[in-house]
Amino acid sequence: MRMEFVARNPEEALKPRRKMRIKPLRFKPFMPGEAWGDIMEPRPLGGRIRAIRRIISALIWTLIAIPIQAVLMLLPGQAKISFGCFYHRVLCWLIGLKVQVVGKMSDKPATLFLPNHSSWLDILVLGSVLRASFVAKSEVGEWPVVGIIAKLGRTVFVSRKRNSTVLREADTMRERLAAGDSLILFAEGTSNDGTRVLPFRSAFLAAAADAKAVQPISLVYDRLGGLPACRRDRPLFAWYGDMDIASHFWRIARRSGARATVLLHEVADPATIPDRKALTLAVSDVVAAGAAQLRQNRPATPLFLNEAR
Repeated sequence: MRMEFVARNPEEALKPRRKMRIKPLRFKPFMPGEAWGDIMEPRPLGGRIRAIRRIISALIWTLIAIPIQAVLMLLPGQAKISFGCFYHRVLCWLIGLKVQVVGKMSDKPATLFLPNHSSWLDILVLGSVLRASFVAKSEVGEWPVVGIIAKLGRTVFVSRKRNSTVLREADTMRERLAAGDSLILFAEGTSNDGTRVLPFRSAFLAAAADAKAVQPISLVYDRLGGLPACRRDRPLFAWYGDMDIASHFWRIARRSGARATVLLHEVADPATIPDRKALTLAVSDVVAAGAAQLRQNRPATPLFLNEAR
């Protein structure tokens, strides 16, 4: 067998070979449209069927609950508060969101609950645990369906602006506290991406002095798919900025194994705190410290107001 060698010009041999042009990879979304997409990756068909089933079930349960709560609102007693908790508890179950509670809820009347805020899901979670009414921004009362539910839940509507209106709305909160009602107030003033706790605003705690007790609460969504949720998973639960609730609900409903943990810190007497700003700072520190423990998947325990620093 004879091998033939072809002589090449040394200059040509040293020249780098031209690489073949390769077309770039182009990925297309699994389904067109933002509402049908997913922030992580395409989900199987079962995820879409699960979401449709959950959304329809939640709507049917809401349509059943609205007339029941409307009748209970006309009756004296605590039945309307108990049914409100039951409504939120069933709603969490229908959308596949488990709720874990650590700590003991305040049993004192006129308690002001002060949790962190990252999503509209906070309403469902806290509403299923606490026997109290929410303090929400006035725009919520104008939303379709949601506004009706909020009014039936005896929500106190406030404007989130620093002006004289806040003082008048604080009087409304004082009246509710004086009547023995407990309130849930998101003192951050807005929701966020779920990776931190924003500083609490002292203006929102103007009615705290009229409360018999205050209880800080840390709320974190710490499970997804049955596994510990990491920083990458936080945007799935968080609802902030210009997000619309419909597409956000769709993404949540497609997922399974989601869990929220509610850490109820020790109850404090606001009369023992020097002033409103000191109370705001102490509560904000406790809520942030508890949320950090939950986000790091560490065993969390209720804290006192002086233990966060």
